[in-house]
Amino acid sequence: MDLVSTLDQLPVGSAATVASLTFTGSKRRRMLDLGFIPGAAVSALQASPWGDPVAYGVRGAVIALRREDARNIAISGK
Repeated sequence: MDLVSTLDQLPVGSAATVASLTFTGSKRRRMLDLGFIPGAAVSALQASPWGDPVAYGVRGAVIALRREDARNIAISGK
């Protein structure tokens, strides 16, 4: 069974799959446009020196998200 958590808890160097988004409205549309769609593979690539934001690889792009935004993306993985 897959463990479900949020993207902000994904350690750098790890990968998971986007399960769902809790955003609404234009913020949800923006995240979907960036590639954070359910079923997409996502990996945590690098954190800034202070730990926020974190760079994520998703659908061939590198996207930096603040932890408060990453907290709204549910993931499933190992």
